[in-house]
Amino acid sequence: MRPTTPNGQDFAIYVHWPFCVSKCPYCDFNSHVRDGIDQQAWRQAFLAELDYWAARTGPQSVSAIFFGGGTPSTMPPETTAAIIDRIRHHWPLANTVEITLEANPSSVEAGRFAAFANAGVNRFSLGVQSFDNDVLKFLGRAHDSREAITAIETARTTVDRVSFDLIYALPDQTADRWQAELSRALAFETGHLSLYQLTIEPNTGFAGQVARGVFTPMPEDPSADLYDLTQQITSDAGLPAYETSNHARPGEESRHNLTYWQYGGWIGIGPGAHGRPALPDGRRLATDTLKKPERWLAAVSDQGHGGDQQHVLSAEEQATEALVMGLRLSSGIQATRFRTATGRTLDQTIDTDAAKMLTDNGLLHWDGDTLRVTEDGRLVLNSVLAELSVS
Repeated sequence: MRPTTPNGQDFAIYVHWPFCVSKCPYCDFNSHVRDGIDQQAWRQAFLAELDYWAARTGPQSVSAIFFGGGTPSTMPPETTAAIIDRIRHHWPLANTVEITLEANPSSVEAGRFAAFANAGVNRFSLGVQSFDNDVLKFLGRAHDSREAITAIETARTTVDRVSFDLIYALPDQTADRWQAELSRALAFETGHLSLYQLTIEPNTGFAGQVARGVFTPMPEDPSADLYDLTQQITSDAGLPAYETSNHARPGEESRHNLTYWQYGGWIGIGPGAHGRPALPDGRRLATDTLKKPERWLAAVSDQGHGGDQQHVLSAEEQATEALVMGLRLSSGIQATRFRTATGRTLDQTIDTDAAKMLTDNGLLHWDGDTLRVTEDGRLVLNSVLAELSVS
């Protein structure tokens, strides 16, 4: 039986571990460095928040669990096991459930991969970022190239499904250097790669460095050229992009992230986690938790959950979100699935005249059954969405 929420979509659980050994200068995620962590208190808080959401969502079947962060590989494996066991207690797990844990490639954390697998993790997502030690130093990473290679090899012998991240479009990066890096990554023959162009996010270390003139980001045109090169190389290697920055062999796509992009339901627990759970009565919530770890921990102690906001989404809001998320996928949005997920049709959601114009200009494909951006449209996705008059 296909795991579903009340609206017929997949149901996933995201667990946010907010702690890192150090803060990378490009990172704008909700991550924090702390000298001491009360591991027992944190374990109990995660379990309490799961109990809260189990009472609200009912017995939906879980298709994916994702431990993100922060650096979840710094979490005690015993905590990971306790969380998975509590999820299994409250919700049935699909036979094909994907349980992913993000991990740093340091030798200390790679040495605990087997313990995480014993806890129930069956997929690792490794923050490699580069195989070039100079680049790793620039990115503020704590591991070196040798550790990255060892971590990938260790992960592959521990679980069946492994992914890792690389960052490109770095200052002064040439096409030849990126091609060599990407070829090295493909040689590992993992089923999934996440390839992100470097973006300078506000309030990060890199934003400050750029403002002070320490370095200049790669201009738009060379970045676009590297993006095109990336699509060509990965497609030729059998790992085409199924989403803007994610590449996989057929069947190796991240099931958890597909839940987001296909607008399934999910709950988010932990500091700064977001959720879109569907309730048994058919309503869908937009949820946010408190970002600061200490505030979240206190809130769970006081009220059983770390919620900051919970908002019932209207059909129009759901349709807008589903459109924005779905157009990131290479396969686009299937009309019937869209209506099942949101209660609205695509014709009710988009400006159909604009859709025809974008189709005529080669930026969009819309045949009444499938809506997707073309390769040219993917490069200007934000402009495509604006033309479609998302409201």
